Amino acid sequence: MEFTGGGRLEVRIGTADVGKRVSVRYVTDSAAPGEMFTDAVGVLTSWDAGVVVITRRTGETVRIAESRLVAGKTVPAAPARRRGPAASFPELARAAARAWQPVESEALGEWTLRASAGFTRRANSVLPLGDPGLPLDAALERVRDWYAARELPAYIQTATGAEGTQELLGAELEQRGWQREVTAELRIAALAPIGDVDPATLSGVRIDRDVDESWLRRYQRSAEPGPHVLQVLRSGPRVWFASVPGTEDIPAAIGRLVVDGRWAGFMAVEVDPDRRRRGLATAVMAALARRALDEGASAAWLQVEADNDGARALYDGMGFATHHHYHHYRWTGA
Repeated sequence: MEFTGGGRLEVRIGTADVGKRVSVRYVTDSAAPGEMFTDAVGVLTSWDAGVVVITRRTGETVRIAESRLVAGKTVPAAPARRRGPAASFPELARAAARAWQPVESEALGEWTLRASAGFTRRANSVLPLGDPGLPLDAALERVRDWYAARELPAYIQTATGAEGTQELLGAELEQRGWQREVTAELRIAALAPIGDVDPATLSGVRIDRDVDESWLRRYQRSAEPGPHVLQVLRSGPRVWFASVPGTEDIPAAIGRLVVDGRWAGFMAVEVDPDRRRRGLATAVMAALARRALDEGASAAWLQVEADNDGARALYDGMGFATHHHYHHYRWTGA
């Protein structure tokens, strides 16, 4: 990482650069033996009371004493991805929202308040894609009241790591007592290679237009799926459900697909723990990918929690790459 200007380290950023992507070098006590400095790249989300705060692509927050900075500069937005389909953050955020629609929603300016009796954070959180039409504190009060009226915790979903994501909003939430609970990756890939497998692999995969009781027995997100669960699962422009027969009327593997224009979204891919690493997840996704290709889709997306190493390795092998990270913040104040 190059900071020198005429052979001299310079700090060329200041408080006016809050909201911009920056690269800094600073003195740290945690550097490797014999080293004094470390680097941080991300969005400058705060510079106050002698403390510089940078939010990395992953959502990790780095706090640096101003006195420890030795170099800093603004840098361009994260470089374009080298593989997979081109996509903007707003396009993907809206496609993901259409694929997992809440039972109830309400607009607050350009924010969307979503509720589904507590079934998943995605369907019970605010999606803030723009201006709420109110000062932030007033908007957050409205959010807390809306969820309290439904006896639900107040969550706000934000994103980091791409052009147009919400690092500044995340920093504002943390300052106001909201706690980040979950971080996940939204990944994208070309669709055709996912379906490019030996046809024999797909012979045991069944694809249906609707979810049935057998599929729900394998689904682990809800112990007793009520009408609100079914409404969310069935939501989306074109929805398909895949399953691989198992034992005792419980599938060995399942998956869900939503086709929306050029996008194919993969969700709820689950495999019997006793039958993992046998290619069942790959077969389910390949069968769904072929269905999506038949319907004119060309690009794929999915969401995976950042600590799910097994699933992340599987998706790596299929060509999925991280486009951005998203986070759920929960109100924990009084």
